[in-house]
Amino acid sequence: MPIAQAREIAPARRLENVRYAIRDLACIADEVARQGHKILPLNIGDPLNFDFQTPAHMIEAVYKAMRDGKNGYSSSSGIPPALDAIRGEAARKGITNIQDIFVTSGVSETVDICLTALLNPGDNLLTPCPDYPLYSAVLAKIEIGLNTYYLNEEDGWQPDLDDIKRKITPRTRGIVLINPNNPTGSVCTRKMLEQIAELARQHNLIIFADEIYDKLIMDDDPHVAMASVAPDVPVITFGGLSKNYLAPGWRIGWGIASGEASVIKPYLEGVNKLLRSRLCANHPEQYAIKPALEGPQDHLLEVKRKLRGRRDLTMKWCADTSRVSCVAPRGAFYAYPSIEIPEGDDVFVTELIRQKHVMVVHGSGFGQRPGTKHFRIVFLPDEKTLTSAYAAIADFMRERYA
Repeated sequence: MPIAQAREIAPARRLENVRYAIRDLACIADEVARQGHKILPLNIGDPLNFDFQTPAHMIEAVYKAMRDGKNGYSSSSGIPPALDAIRGEAARKGITNIQDIFVTSGVSETVDICLTALLNPGDNLLTPCPDYPLYSAVLAKIEIGLNTYYLNEEDGWQPDLDDIKRKITPRTRGIVLINPNNPTGSVCTRKMLEQIAELARQHNLIIFADEIYDKLIMDDDPHVAMASVAPDVPVITFGGLSKNYLAPGWRIGWGIASGEASVIKPYLEGVNKLLRSRLCANHPEQYAIKPALEGPQDHLLEVKRKLRGRRDLTMKWCADTSRVSCVAPRGAFYAYPSIEIPEGDDVFVTELIRQKHVMVVHGSGFGQRPGTKHFRIVFLPDEKTLTSAYAAIADFMRERYA
């Protein structure tokens, strides 16, 4: 008779530090939904859950690629038409001195590959606080400790330059800049970008510029690409189809590597080793990149019109609701209100789901300054849905904190 296995199979200890608050809340929501309640979701930034649609010419391009037999592997860096289109997009963004371009399975894979190719045990990477939790998850996976710098709420969530300077150590290898920012919706000024670039020069740092929301600027000021203000500094600019082009499920992202060749080329050899080891990104979907970047951009006008109205509705609610204040977001589709409550913001969002069936994400899931409490709102839903959700949150706060 075979001997029964007596010991459980434990996961790696490094996974204890992996958190993804945005989706971890789904367990609580599923429990509430099983009780027959409809959840109002303001937690996940997927435009296709709401009244947004992937542009038809992009869908047709992928469909044609599948019909034409483009269903095998592509080259590891991506197909030539996609790479050429991304190069043209980089030029429109003012990015020069380009050393490499590569297509990935979403920006999530770009982040994973670029961080893994850079960091050795004992190194650190400056990441914003608050930040998108993918970065801390990848760092935990490769066993790199966090070294976070604060975004300054009193300065419109701009990076705290003095805090960045304090956090740079001899083992700091780079800095992550999410611009427009998730979760705050802030957009960096040109002056701030120039100051960060100068720190990178002084300390021999690479900059990872996550610009996945660069075309979703709600106000008139244009987005400024990090790499455009510092062509000599090693920068990897992250972009993709998920947000600007309303195709998150296609998992198509890319990296644009720029800077002095002699400085960045050795690192890019490591990046390309990892690109080859995972074979390639989704092949048929890569045929949407060229029509997305070079084709009609009409959908962006409608998307930004909707986002402006929903941002303004959100800000009015924040202004009219006691215990809530919020810096107005300028890009992406997130707001990050501060709340004055006598308990943790994780308790706040959990009880909000259970009692009012509205899902937001606790600020502590993104990181925040000690002593502050926030929650992140995704304001993608239509005005009627947002109005209902905000009324429910206000009722919850009155009932719980009166």
